[in-house]
Amino acid sequence: MLDEGIADLGPLAEVEVRLPESGAVYRVTRPTDVDRLIDAIADDPEEVLPHWAEVWPSGVALADALLAAPEVVRGQRVLELGCGLGTTAIAALQAGADLTVTDYATGALALCRWNARENAGRKPETVQLNWRKPSEAFLALAGDGFPAVLAADVLYEARDIEPLLALAGRVVAPGGLLWLAEPGRPIAREFVGQLEARGWSAERRVCVGPWHAREDRGVVVTLCRLIREVGSC
Repeated sequence: MLDEGIADLGPLAEVEVRLPESGAVYRVTRPTDVDRLIDAIADDPEEVLPHWAEVWPSGVALADALLAAPEVVRGQRVLELGCGLGTTAIAALQAGADLTVTDYATGALALCRWNARENAGRKPETVQLNWRKPSEAFLALAGDGFPAVLAADVLYEARDIEPLLALAGRVVAPGGLLWLAEPGRPIAREFVGQLEARGWSAERRVCVGPWHAREDRGVVVTLCRLIREVGSC
């Protein structure tokens, strides 16, 4: 029986997702009627399109990075921003993370729980969140910050930079890591540059696949470490 919140998403399909470096194979359930998902958010003031309903290379590359260094998250409180279908979440759970995932779409949270349980044998904690406008309740949940924060494909527009800078400063613990995965967008380079200017270090690595869709290109995985608190001298 499908979990609550999944049945309303319409027809579903299971796809095989192979992580190119570790060789891990996941069976990921996703919606197939994207038009239905778009119609469902017609009145959403945030105008957030259902990109979460696809398997994207950034999430796959970030999953591979976690499996390559499980000791970084094992036994640690870990936060994921924008979990989508759960590809990265599966790997984080397999690596032993105490994982909380967030997404704006409740359908994404439901499928992330489902896919995580089916592939990793356990589910993450889930929180509905618009990370551009985090609630005080969520910031209280973050407490003194997470040792690791995961984010795949969260930067699309210039308006995303300042909210993510502010959020990173609140939810990444001092000395902690922000794992950022994206397909080489200029906006992401600008974001990382601003982090470095605020006292973070950044280590970049390009992952070339192959991916689920052959036309997809390379992914840049950047490990940003908070050396000192954002805004301090």
